[in-house]
Amino acid sequence: MKQLQLLMGMPITVEILDASATEADIEKIFAYFRSVDETFSTYKAESEISKINRGELAEEDYSDAMKTILALSEQTRQETRGYFDIERAGMLDPSGIVKGWAIFQAAQMLKEAGFANFYIDAGGDIQVAGTKNGKPWRVGIRNPFNRHENVKVLEITDRGVATSGTAIRGQHIYNPYQPQQPIEDIVSLTVIGPDIYEADRFATAAFAMGKRGIYFIEQLPGFEGYMIDSSARATYTTGFERYVLKNVQTT
Repeated sequence: MKQLQLLMGMPITVEILDASATEADIEKIFAYFRSVDETFSTYKAESEISKINRGELAEEDYSDAMKTILALSEQTRQETRGYFDIERAGMLDPSGIVKGWAIFQAAQMLKEAGFANFYIDAGGDIQVAGTKNGKPWRVGIRNPFNRHENVKVLEITDRGVATSGTAIRGQHIYNPYQPQQPIEDIVSLTVIGPDIYEADRFATAAFAMGKRGIYFIEQLPGFEGYMIDSSARATYTTGFERYVLKNVQTT
């Protein structure tokens, strides 16, 4: 059972391999993503985050989901030495943490429904559970200079993979210590983590660090990373290659 919908400004794919899966099971996941978009989209004038940024909502009236995201954002800011910061020019934009968090929550919903083998891909950030036909799931890392090519193919089970970069959305991540200066020394940074929430938030922070970001990932227990710089050179963490599918065509 597999479906793709355009939500939150990106393609979202949900695939459940368990035989008992129905269209209704997948639709619950897409309904959840729609509710997340209604709460956190900075492009929707009536979203909760837009109301907060306009000063129309008191803190005591924030939803539980908003309180959770703001707390997790502050935790991440502290854990990344300030390189992850959702506030810019007095406005809050938690999109750098919401997507991974939402995918993780959706995965938990599927697990609670009894599903063991599934895949959720939201805009290239991916959570997998179990296996695909008895084998690890395969996830490609796109070449930022040629989006039709994979530079690596990963084999993963029960993990999350997130990529931050400028190939699709341009300069949308910033270094809080140099907010006016674009990040141009790297173009792509992929993180493999214990789940997509963890991978996504640290991929965003590491990209904001520029070339130093891969060394930040190297120091995180349970995480691996793959960085491509502006000269198309790759640098990866010491344990990254154990996830790479060997002897496969990259196109």
